Amino acid sequence: MTPLVSNAYISKLERPASSAAFDCREQTRHPKKVVGVIIGKTDSRGFPDRKNAGSERFTFSFTIKDSPEHFINVSAWGNEEYIQGLSSRFQIGDCASSVLVVIENPLVVTKDYEKEERFCPSTPSTYRLLLTETHSSIRICSDLETEARILPLFHMPIKDSRDFYSLGDITANGESLDGRIINILAAVQSIGEEKFFTKSDGRKGQRLEIKLFDDTGKSFPFVCWDKETIRLAQTLTQRETVLFIADARITLDSFRNCMIATATSKTIITLNPDTAEANQLYTCIRELIEAGGLDDQDILSGDDVQLDSISDVLTVEKLKARSQEHAEVFHCIIFGFITSLELNSSISKVIRKRCAKCKFRINEESQTCSNDACPNQGQQLQATEGFDLLVDISDHTGTVQSCNLAGTVAEKTLGCKTEEFLHLSESQRMTLKWQFLLERCKIYLKVFTSARSRSGMRARILSCALTDPVEVKQNFASFVV
Repeated sequence: MTPLVSNAYISKLERPASSAAFDCREQTRHPKKVVGVIIGKTDSRGFPDRKNAGSERFTFSFTIKDSPEHFINVSAWGNEEYIQGLSSRFQIGDCASSVLVVIENPLVVTKDYEKEERFCPSTPSTYRLLLTETHSSIRICSDLETEARILPLFHMPIKDSRDFYSLGDITANGESLDGRIINILAAVQSIGEEKFFTKSDGRKGQRLEIKLFDDTGKSFPFVCWDKETIRLAQTLTQRETVLFIADARITLDSFRNCMIATATSKTIITLNPDTAEANQLYTCIRELIEAGGLDDQDILSGDDVQLDSISDVLTVEKLKARSQEHAEVFHCIIFGFITSLELNSSISKVIRKRCAKCKFRINEESQTCSNDACPNQGQQLQATEGFDLLVDISDHTGTVQSCNLAGTVAEKTLGCKTEEFLHLSESQRMTLKWQFLLERCKIYLKVFTSARSRSGMRARILSCALTDPVEVKQNFASFVV
């Protein structure tokens, strides 16, 4: 095998031109090879060719790293066949993917700082590499010794491992961060479904939302628009993967009235970073998951979902099948009966106290927050009270047990505020219970995986109301066997 350039190649670009190691002005006459790990990549796209009217030139970019401190942006240009073929050979991914490549005969170009800083990942190099159909090529590295040396770089963030915002910090700073580019260290709570749409110019677009969490915040939205970033996101393991997201854009989502992060062409995502901060976060989230804290957060989150956007009507049997086939959260409608609704149980099983800061349950005996990482630990307890019911939903195909009916959804369903319920007599509670028990209802559900549940899933009721028999008949026509 032809010897490869050492992993100090990119750093050599920064040496004086007189250096024997490298002279960028001589690059086209003295071709070099660079081997590195792909840490970022954009979608390929076409532009009108100014020199050939009616034809297009295509391009895509990626970022390659060959040492802990050095990485560089690379742009490839050519016809559609060349660019699409080149782009399809490798992608961002973990060490099991083909992310280690050899670039042959790249041209070295001085950075255009204005464009680079706006549209490309920030790199320490004053140069960028240019690949052309005529002079350059890329191939996958097959040298095991080189792989062993360079692949670990994929898990090293491109920014200082201590330079990041926690999710709690982002939420606390609110609108003051609107429009800012920042770094985030967080874990993957859930991965949504990829959604497709048509842009105003007729081109197809896509969107995927990840929910992030750490020891200070839960269900923080991280939105991806680029195909390459979405492909990477779909390989992540929920509740097991820690991300260092360099250069994410923070904006205020006025529709949901919350802060969100967005991946841009500048963003570099490092999976399971090999840093002390990431290892500490991983330990925290494992403790949080084992304590069942995330199940509570899954139940409480999701109020931003618009009911009219939920259209899938499922039977209980089909709901269970889907939850086993797909790990991501999904929403659906069930036309079923409430077969268990314990409104006449003790008050502590109907109405629960939660910490006003982190929303975890309050331990009834000690009157303390059950979240060891709560930012309010050690301070005077602030609590809120609300409905927190577990109900069973059944239809002709089976039963979904222990669906959560909580908060304002429970109040709207029962037509009774929490404070009003506390003053009802036992007979009045029984009357309220039989208004729904064994009655056909139209129920909107949010379904998510849960390692602590015997069935491997949990469901939260987003809306529940007695339903029109005509609507039931129309929707059950397709389910009759």
